[in-house]
Amino acid sequence: MNTPTPEPNKQPENNSLPEYTLAQLALRNGQDRDEIWVGYNGLIYDVTRSRLWRRGNHYEHWAGQDLTKELHKDAPHTEHVFDKFHAIGRLKTPTSSVS
Repeated sequence: MNTPTPEPNKQPENNSLPEYTLAQLALRNGQDRDEIWVGYNGLIYDVTRSRLWRRGNHYEHWAGQDLTKELHKDAPHTEHVFDKFHAIGRLKTPTSSVS
């Protein structure tokens, strides 16, 4: 049986990515560690190599946060700006407890 060969630079399925909490994301703000991550639409992207995120901020946006609402509200670009970055995780959403 032939197993398909993975394509180079193809990102893994979203469900196979590790989950990170908002607190874990907050540590990757470009200040506390060398890693610079941002959350968007439930995924976490590593933007460390981007010259536009060098100090952990990009214009008025700060790394280490879920930027979904901010970018939907006032970003001059579309969500395709994240196509050049690898999704390295999923944002763990708090589960609501049912009483």
